[in-house]
Amino acid sequence: MLAALTFNTAENLPIGLLELIAGSLRVSVSAVGLLVSGYGVTVALASLPLAHLTRAVPRRHVLAGLLAALVVSSLIAALATSYGVLLGARLLTALAQALFWAVMGPVAVGLFPSEVRGRVVGALSVAGSLALVLGVPAGTWLGRRTDWRVPVVLLAALGLVCLVTIAVLLPTSRPEDEPAAHGTGPDARRFGTVLLAGALSATGAFAGFTYVVTFLGDVSGFSPGAVGALLVVFGLACLAGVSVTGAVLDRFPRAALSTAVATQAVGLLGLYAAGRAPVAAVVFLVLMGAALGPVFMATQNEMLHCAPGRTDLALAANSGAYNAGIAAGAALGALVLPLSGVRGAFLAGGLVTGASLAVLLGGRPLSRGVGGKRPAWEE
Repeated sequence: MLAALTFNTAENLPIGLLELIAGSLRVSVSAVGLLVSGYGVTVALASLPLAHLTRAVPRRHVLAGLLAALVVSSLIAALATSYGVLLGARLLTALAQALFWAVMGPVAVGLFPSEVRGRVVGALSVAGSLALVLGVPAGTWLGRRTDWRVPVVLLAALGLVCLVTIAVLLPTSRPEDEPAAHGTGPDARRFGTVLLAGALSATGAFAGFTYVVTFLGDVSGFSPGAVGALLVVFGLACLAGVSVTGAVLDRFPRAALSTAVATQAVGLLGLYAAGRAPVAAVVFLVLMGAALGPVFMATQNEMLHCAPGRTDLALAANSGAYNAGIAAGAALGALVLPLSGVRGAFLAGGLVTGASLAVLLGGRPLSRGVGGKRPAWEE
């Protein structure tokens, strides 16, 4: 959980330190912004190839190596005196995170009975969501009062704690022999359905969310200070969403995913339709935040069940598809913005999210179990 928090904070920390990094390295703010978008593209492209490349390596060794890469890349970033060095360090962190999300899930759930896998996935997702609620705000606060390099060094220290803990305590076994190495109900059709729905959902979410600050200021009329507070509210809603969804994920895995996607669509379309009213804007922003984390968490949980082969490869494919959706969403919003304004970006995001829901509801049910009975996890 601490490793998930650390990786997610490392990914998003530059968002809160854009101006400080730009001023220190004498580059534009947009160039620093590429440290975030380039990170996401790297994760999207590298997840599946890296998972395939390391499929025979014991998971304890893989996780230790990934955390070592996080520590080294964070220290290089903190010592960087040029934009090129910082970009290289960020890409190294991104490569480590690309594989981390594929390996972490099967290892963590494999330590517990299969009937509580959803709760384990939920706990890991709560830790990841804390990066936006706690990690990035705390890192931003510390960086603004000291130097942007200080929170980056702190991330290296947290990564070192995780590295030592996992290297010492995690059992060593062959990947194919681990309890969660394969799905509990392999289904190639369901795998494809969830993969496509997750990518579409991410595209829809980030078509709007990428421009949420502009929307809240220009459309809803909030002051800059109020917008900052609303982003905290958004993060808290995300944390609440993953906490509630994690508690019911074992009993209603398919309903949890469909409900999260539907809630996201309502949030995006509600902001488009009623976002000029401040109270309505807050309500629909909370709905959007409450759905954002649970969608990815629920798709990851489904992969542990319906993976047609190894779960680590399925999770890598899901992570890659979701990150590709994030990049596509930001690009979609950028295309719509000059044509119909920021409200149009939220309309486009809501419609794409609606398409994701249609994919889920239109997908064929999983094949029946023995004697025509549905698998327990499908209920």
